[in-house]
Amino acid sequence: MRDGVIRRGTTWSYVIRVRDPETGRSRPRWVGGFPTEREAKRARDEARVAASRSEYVNRNTITLAAYLDGWLAVHEVEIKPQTFASYKDVIRRYVVPALGSKRLQAIQPAMLTRLYADLLTHGGTRGKGLSPRTVDYIHAVLRKAFRDAVVVDRLLSSSPVDRAKRPRKDPPKPREVWDAAQLATFLDSARSHRLFPFFHVAAFTGARRGELLNLRWSDVDLEVGVMQIRGTAAVIEGKRVEGTTKGGHARTVTLDPGTVDVLNAHRAAQDEGRSAAGPDWPAGDYVFTQGIGLPLYPDTPSQLLPKLIEQHNAESPKARALPRIRLHDLRHVHATVLLIAGVPVHVVAGRLGHADPSITLRVYAHVVKEAESQAAEVFAAAVRDAC
Repeated sequence: MRDGVIRRGTTWSYVIRVRDPETGRSRPRWVGGFPTEREAKRARDEARVAASRSEYVNRNTITLAAYLDGWLAVHEVEIKPQTFASYKDVIRRYVVPALGSKRLQAIQPAMLTRLYADLLTHGGTRGKGLSPRTVDYIHAVLRKAFRDAVVVDRLLSSSPVDRAKRPRKDPPKPREVWDAAQLATFLDSARSHRLFPFFHVAAFTGARRGELLNLRWSDVDLEVGVMQIRGTAAVIEGKRVEGTTKGGHARTVTLDPGTVDVLNAHRAAQDEGRSAAGPDWPAGDYVFTQGIGLPLYPDTPSQLLPKLIEQHNAESPKARALPRIRLHDLRHVHATVLLIAGVPVHVVAGRLGHADPSITLRVYAHVVKEAESQAAEVFAAAVRDAC
């Protein structure tokens, strides 16, 4: 042996002494399998530096698939069911098939960079590439898992994810959302539909779909004109799951008189259905339900909105046609109209349930910039009116 390096058969090994942080005793650590003496010495030197900083990591044969499986099991009790389901899905579909059989400690940044490139070109269904946004999400999940492997489990000295090259993303273009007049046109067109109240409340409160699905009448005070958003609901693997809001906190949202009228009429219609059904009406206090009283399925309003838009466009003159939007865009309409009207960002953030107004500023930067461009004229008009 020469300075901790020895040849064993056709490969080279090194040994260093590492202090056990629990006992304080120094013990030898052997690592082998290096094809050349030079590589063994380089690895030995890196290990010595890591040991001197108490950052030495013992060699481990656990595979990436096995580590991620255990990581998911730990996180299942810490994160929301819907978030857990999305983590599990991207790992199962995209990460494990490509890299799952490799040792966790053998994963290199270049492997992850190639994975991202492959997913972009043919990682989706029928060989189509995934969107950069989806690949970026996969990168974010792996970043969380590998950082835990470094900080919590001490299986790695550093994370290869931090050095992997993510796909280049073009700056996102602001989605086209309706203005106040277009929203009014849609609501007038959809007024006769049974789920009109759902769309009205979504647009006039900025609440998320899951938050409205979870809303109970006990959370709504129609005399005062407020509603408490306490949680959210989703369907995961065919089962309805309820939990806290995205930010983890309940919030109070004020209701305008028109929305109070819509909810009063909706409650009266629901009471009529309950009376007609008698004992067949299911127990529960949900504001928005199916016609037979069962909780509303999440995809129902999401799939209904574009159908109502198409129906309106087919029956209306071309000048009154509405652009197609998603259900979630009603939330964007709410925020956009308020910001353009000059409502303070922190107030809008509170209605949307953003934990920090900076989130609102980032998401609606283009709207805030438009409002700022009008600030000089608003100030000048205020001074002229005061004269």
